Amino acid sequence: ISPMKGKLAYAFLFFVFSTVSMFFYKYRIRGKQAAIDSLASSIALTGALIVFAPVVSILVTTVVKGAPGLHLSLFTQTMFSASYMDPVDKGGLLHAIVGTLYLILLSIIISVPMGILTALYLTEIKGPGSKFIQFTVQAMSGVPSVVAGLFIFAAVILATPLKASGIDGAFALSILMVPTVTRTAQEVLLLVPNDLREAGLAMGATQWRTVASIVVPAARNGLLTATILGVARIAGETAPLIFTIGGSDKLNLNPFHDYQGALPFYVWKGLLLGTPESIQRAWTGILVLLVLVLTLFTLARRFGSRKVGK
Repeated sequence: ISPMKGKLAYAFLFFVFSTVSMFFYKYRIRGKQAAIDSLASSIALTGALIVFAPVVSILVTTVVKGAPGLHLSLFTQTMFSASYMDPVDKGGLLHAIVGTLYLILLSIIISVPMGILTALYLTEIKGPGSKFIQFTVQAMSGVPSVVAGLFIFAAVILATPLKASGIDGAFALSILMVPTVTRTAQEVLLLVPNDLREAGLAMGATQWRTVASIVVPAARNGLLTATILGVARIAGETAPLIFTIGGSDKLNLNPFHDYQGALPFYVWKGLLLGTPESIQRAWTGILVLLVLVLTLFTLARRFGSRKVGK
């Protein structure tokens, strides 16, 4: 009946038969309009399942393949005294977790003020150079991540006394994060009603006072969303880090000096070696990175949802 095989074929046939049966049942009991509504609902539900099925599949696969590598020392030890090809209960991810947190924090410090201020200039000031800035932001949105890493490698690591370190990785990630924050913040600021701006100006406030006291607080949750999307853009990036952080296997608490570890780099190295132990470490690193990012997003949403004080 169907060229598909396995569970997918059964699911497809079940959907077709159930949809057709429900259509004729509704048509007979309630008429043509009810039958059409039933068919539309089935199609909409199928579309939603098609969208969410890959996400669920990725999450389940990551948990199933990453969980066997979890152990207590994973979060208390580094790989400095262990090899990626050692049994998975040797060594840990502490250096990579700390490095990832440093990279995300530094990228936020660099990118969020720059992105939000750029968005404010483009939406509120609309001064000289706005079109050029808008074009630059749009162009930067399409920059491949490896190009950002190569740029920092050539412009900073090779051309200055600064060597590979966490801050260089943050510079490379910021190149990717700023356009995302800027464009999202623009859309959010455009949703703020003009009545609020006009009310502030009518009360004698300057434009920047109105923006700082009225527009930005009104768009706070949206600006937080812009930050979250920016972090999501860079959290799993590996290519820029290969050229910029050095990929240390020991704990480095100073992101401005010496090589830095990171979870994406750890995953890349594990997959590159290709042994069963290193691949298991890579899957575990992916799982830890996923949980770390989801935790950060949850905390950001929880604190960002609080109402602005009067």
